[in-house]
Amino acid sequence: MSAFGWLAQPAVLPWVALAFGLCIGSFLNVVIHRLPKMMEREWQAQCAELSGATAAPVAAPRYDLVAPRSACPACGARVTALQNIPVFSWLALRGKCAACGVRISVRYPIIEIAAGLIAAYAAWRFGPSLAALGATFFGWALLALAAIDLDTQLLPDDITLPLLWTGLLINLAGGFVPLGTAVIGAVAGYLSLWLVYWTFKLATGKEGMGYGDFKLLAAIGAWLGWQKLPLVILLSSVVGAAVGIALIVFTRHGREKPIPFGPYLAAAGFIALLWGDYITRHWLPILG
Repeated sequence: MSAFGWLAQPAVLPWVALAFGLCIGSFLNVVIHRLPKMMEREWQAQCAELSGATAAPVAAPRYDLVAPRSACPACGARVTALQNIPVFSWLALRGKCAACGVRISVRYPIIEIAAGLIAAYAAWRFGPSLAALGATFFGWALLALAAIDLDTQLLPDDITLPLLWTGLLINLAGGFVPLGTAVIGAVAGYLSLWLVYWTFKLATGKEGMGYGDFKLLAAIGAWLGWQKLPLVILLSSVVGAAVGIALIVFTRHGREKPIPFGPYLAAAGFIALLWGDYITRHWLPILG
């Protein structure tokens, strides 16, 4: 056994993946928070350029996924390394900033735990393989997209497009489905929601979803192939309709206020990747 061969043992690999996934979850929290702000800054710069602004641009401080260092949004206190340990730091601080006592959202540890569980389950399910790496990356990307869409109703191209191309590359290497099936899945995923969008818009004069949803379903199709797209659309539509009705009935969510569809597509895509064959064989025949 090599020096690191023990990491691939079935009793060890999921725990290693869990620890690594928790750390990636901490980074995903940064992506979820900062990427929309980075996009907004880029849009503002493009608008200023198109408007022909002649004033000298004010040098803005660097703002990306690396800089500046994480800090409390209320008091500006820097988050130290000990305060940035996934989940455990949040528990030790009792969900509050160490400097000013302002509450830290519980979503931070939830994202970290979700990222860790995604990695651990993929490692347990697929073992040390390309499929495990692919399923983990797929789950992490969908997790980030779902959270960003919930916050901003945006599905950034910076995530959806790399997710699409990665799905095709994974399947080129024999990941989940044949490459031809993956290519057709990407095309069918995009066109299916594109047709729904235009049908709804021509019938009602309103936009029922955004273009980011088309790209997300195209990315899911690139990973899963065209055969699983009906299952993904069915799962996301049923769950989305149920949640939407519940929001309107129990929280007085206005009918005119849009509900992001990305989180339901993301959840359905990950479920279909892991359990799509089982659901198709055992549950769909019962329902239909």
